[in-house]
Amino acid sequence: MADSIHTVRWIKQISNQGWEIHLFPSIDTGWVHSEFQSVEVHHSFYADRVKSESSIRQRGFYVPSHLLASKGREILARRNTDYRARQLANLVRKVKPNMVHSLEIQAAGYLTLAAKKMSVGKFPPWLLTNWGSDICLFGRLSGHKAKIKEVLAGCDFYSCECVRDADLARVYGFNGTIMPVLPNAGGFDLDQVDSFRTALPTSARRAVMLKGYQGWAGRALFGLRALARCADALQGYEVFIYSAGQDVQLAAELFTSETHVPTYIVPIGTPHGEILKLHGMARISIGLSISDAISTSLIEAMVMGSFPIQSWTGCANEWISDGKNGILVPPEDPDVIEKAIRTALNDDGLVDGAAEMNFGIAKERLDQSKIRPEVLRMYETICFCGGPP
Repeated sequence: MADSIHTVRWIKQISNQGWEIHLFPSIDTGWVHSEFQSVEVHHSFYADRVKSESSIRQRGFYVPSHLLASKGREILARRNTDYRARQLANLVRKVKPNMVHSLEIQAAGYLTLAAKKMSVGKFPPWLLTNWGSDICLFGRLSGHKAKIKEVLAGCDFYSCECVRDADLARVYGFNGTIMPVLPNAGGFDLDQVDSFRTALPTSARRAVMLKGYQGWAGRALFGLRALARCADALQGYEVFIYSAGQDVQLAAELFTSETHVPTYIVPIGTPHGEILKLHGMARISIGLSISDAISTSLIEAMVMGSFPIQSWTGCANEWISDGKNGILVPPEDPDVIEKAIRTALNDDGLVDGAAEMNFGIAKERLDQSKIRPEVLRMYETICFCGGPP
């Protein structure tokens, strides 16, 4: 997904190695995230030109407006529903890459499988990466289960950020090589993020962060309801909500009206550093969803010393000892979530001890200087073992 900060952060790890990196957007929107560097992006139709000194190179049909680009993509899809898979198959034939890496399954994985079926001759070694709920949730849905099994049968290597998902890949029939379990968002420059953290101990902070996703997986409204029940304990606090849609923004306005607890909506597109700073000001960071993998917001909270309250439906249990360095909760039970929030608001020793414990985990498992060499070795291993196509 070329507009995703997660894609940006992953590719930054493999930049500046003298490797030729081609990005084929699995969702054909014509957009490219502004933080990309040293990558060639392959659109169908696109409208935005990059600056001449940029290290991003865009390929496809350039048109002078987003409306025309959208119409171009619409015509392509109407004439040939699998036009994007054909474009990918043609690109693989032309470039002859040492490997193909699908970041995510339901868009990128399905697309790569379709392109492989269209390809003539040997397909390059294929690495498939599980994002979020790709297997854990979608693998239980009738419309996806068989397709996921087919993708896993078609790829050669598999990576994920949870031991849970490595085990699930085997359950769904994957017989290839499972790569080291690493965070999909890469690591953190711990010296840099340390400068984002307030000098106050966690117990002295007076802010709460709430992940604002509400939809097919996110359950932010349950978090907001639980916070409303804690209004008496939240006097003197501020609530910051990020990644919030209109429904959550509306509920937040009502929350403030009823509780008199100030609430701030963090604008969509706020730089990653600013999000980290807000976690670094927060006593508590809350993230709720019916399914996820690590959840990037969880490890951001851990790195920044904010006490995590996280739904147990992801694999947070691979990072959190419940009741010690965070609290795991059901995503749709405001009673349990309220109890967790009150515990975190009232127990200074708990949140300060958790911050110390989590920073130790971050130095061991989230340090960019440790993760990046692992990622580079992963690519080198695949290219060496698979050989040229």
